[in-house]
Amino acid sequence: HTKPCHPRLCPTPASPPLLCELDLRSDLDVPDIPPPTDSTPEILKRALSGLSARWKNWWIRGILSVAMISGFFLVIYLGSFMLMLLVLSIQVKCYHEIITIGYRVYHSYDLPWFRSLSWYFLLCVNYFFYGETVADYFATFVQRREQLQFLIRYHRFISFALYLTGFCMFVLSLVKKHYRLQFYMFAWTHVTLLITVTQSHLVIQNLFEGMIWFLVPISSVICNDIAAYIFGFFFGKTPLIKLSPKKTWEGFIGGFFSTVVFGFVFSYFLAQHQYFVCPVEYNSETNRFVTECEPSELFQIKKYPLPPLFQAVLGWETVNMYPFQLHSIALSTFASLIGPFGGFFASGFKRAFKIKDFADTIPGHGGIMDRFDCQYLMATFVHVYITSFIRGPNPSKLLKQLLILQPEQQLSVYKTLKSHLIEKGILQPSLRV
Repeated sequence: HTKPCHPRLCPTPASPPLLCELDLRSDLDVPDIPPPTDSTPEILKRALSGLSARWKNWWIRGILSVAMISGFFLVIYLGSFMLMLLVLSIQVKCYHEIITIGYRVYHSYDLPWFRSLSWYFLLCVNYFFYGETVADYFATFVQRREQLQFLIRYHRFISFALYLTGFCMFVLSLVKKHYRLQFYMFAWTHVTLLITVTQSHLVIQNLFEGMIWFLVPISSVICNDIAAYIFGFFFGKTPLIKLSPKKTWEGFIGGFFSTVVFGFVFSYFLAQHQYFVCPVEYNSETNRFVTECEPSELFQIKKYPLPPLFQAVLGWETVNMYPFQLHSIALSTFASLIGPFGGFFASGFKRAFKIKDFADTIPGHGGIMDRFDCQYLMATFVHVYITSFIRGPNPSKLLKQLLILQPEQQLSVYKTLKSHLIEKGILQPSLRV
């Protein structure tokens, strides 16, 4: 039995028959997914039982937001390593939520090996990315351990071999009457890997540049989400986009100005502390991550002239601030104007599959992916911004790479560098007797 051909694809009898046999599913063909259960703690339900649904949701979201922000500050206090573990945990949970939706929509629980293969591919991709991070930032530590030297030297080959094993297992798992469904889920898995693992890797890359590059973007997205919700709740009247009927222009505009101001002020406080501005480096002698350095020019107070309009209003001709605060305006602007489109994209995804939230992990908020749909887009922008406008040559990282070389290779680099400096006139040629 085949479905009727879509008229736009087969306007004439001469149309290719294979095109008509394509299983094109409209939005109405997508099966309904059972709504998530209410995970609100009983104590909150009883305390808010007398309120309307609108205000009950307000208080639940508010209380849980304060709890999550408090937990986030605790993780920041515990240091960079705990932040990396937090990023990894969020990545795994987001991956689980998206994969689970695919299983439910396509009823693919009974496909042979596929649930195991999905998690196997996650392990493979994480092995590749975290191995690359270890090779880049922990070179001195790796040099002291022969087993790690082997793994790092052949890291990409090992990663490819692991992935190839999963690929062959997938091909062997193909069964008659399920080919199309299996390839649906194979593509679903890889797109999910692209969204979650790649972006979380960029988050960690940003963290190594300095915790401020991690905290300001994430906090800006959180601030914009909260401010837009508050402005929309109290003043929202004009719908913003059909994908998210609750989003309003009042919330969008109020969130923008609030986020820019927040990012500018928050950056000022963070820029005063080495703990937040210094690149995160691993000290192999103490086996700890350290954040000690001489702050770069980005984090040193400079005097800037004010535009004539501001001079007339404020009565100041100049203002003292950190150069990073100017960059924070760019980050905050992206977080408030473009970042929400990550949320709109997620809303479209949820509407396509007739679900309200990705999961019911956080009462009043949905799943972890519901809270981090904008963060992943923000992470990519920050990484591109750093590589395009901020990052320069890194002598420390280059030195670590040189220390891994064999003595004769180090000597060759030394002779080449010495000849180059002599040609530039920076060094005087040594006199031979």
